Amino acid sequence: MKLFPFEMIDYCKIDLENTINSGQVFLWQKLKNNWYGIDGQNVLRINKSCKIKTYSKQKTDFFREKDDIKRIIQSICKDKTTKHAVDEFFGLRLLRQDPFQCFISFIVSSNSNIQKIKFTLENICKNFGEKILFDGKEFFLFPEPKILASASVEDVKNCGAGYRSMYIIEASKMVVSGEIDFDYLKKSSYEQAKEVLCKVPGIGNKVADCILLFSLEKLESFPLDRWTIRILQKYFPSIFEIHTKGITDKQYNILHEKTREYFGPYAGFAQQFLFKMERENYQKGWL
Repeated sequence: MKLFPFEMIDYCKIDLENTINSGQVFLWQKLKNNWYGIDGQNVLRINKSCKIKTYSKQKTDFFREKDDIKRIIQSICKDKTTKHAVDEFFGLRLLRQDPFQCFISFIVSSNSNIQKIKFTLENICKNFGEKILFDGKEFFLFPEPKILASASVEDVKNCGAGYRSMYIIEASKMVVSGEIDFDYLKKSSYEQAKEVLCKVPGIGNKVADCILLFSLEKLESFPLDRWTIRILQKYFPSIFEIHTKGITDKQYNILHEKTREYFGPYAGFAQQFLFKMERENYQKGWL
C-alpha cells in the first residue's frame, strides 16, 4: 500500500497485531484468533475484525475510533521518514487505557524491558487483583488503588517490581488521597498535567509522557527514551541536535518542545509509528 494520495486510503482500518505489539500495553495475550487484555477493572476480548467484547458489558472506545485519524495522519506526515513509518504500519492506533493501570504500568516500566514489565504486572494482578471468569477463562483484574496503597513493600517486591515497589505503593496512596485525580488531569493542559505527574515518586519525564499520551488525552506528548532519541538523531539530525549520550531534565524539555513544534498537536501518533518502525528494524520482541 502506498500512503499517498490521501483520498485513496481506508482510514478506518485498524491493525490489531501491530497496535497491541507497540509498547503501549503489557497485560495482553493471544488465545487462538482473539486477543484478551486487562484494562483496569475490565477484560477485553478483541477478534481479528477488531470487534470488542467486554467483561463489564460496557462499551469502550479503546481504539480511539472517534479521533479524526485522517486529519491526524495528514498532520504528522511531514517528511519521508514519518511517511514511511505510517505506510509500513498503517492501521497502528493509539489506545485509550485505564488511567490507574497505565499509571502503575509505566512506573514499573522504568529501566526495564517489555517482557520483564509484563511479568511483573501479571504477578501484581495475580497477587492483588480480583480473579474473574470471562469467556470460560480465568483472569485477574488490575488491583484497585486502595489495594496497592495498603500493600507491603515486601509483597510488591515479590512480584518482581524491585526498587520500584515503594514507588508503586506511594503512587497508589496519592490516587487514594485524591492528590492524583485522573479526571482533573485529563482536563488540564499538557504542562499542568505533566507537572503534577512528575511530583509522583518514580515518575520522570519519559514515564509521565507515556501516561499522558496513553491514558490522559495528551496527544501532543512525545515520550523520549533511548529508542526515540536514537530515531531523532538518526533521521532528523539537523532538526533535533543532541550532543550528549544522556539528557538532563532541561535538555529533555527543550527536545520535547521541538518535537511538538515539528510534529504538531498529534506528535504522540508520530512517536508511536516511528518507535514501532525502529524496534522492528532491530527485530526487538514484543508481547
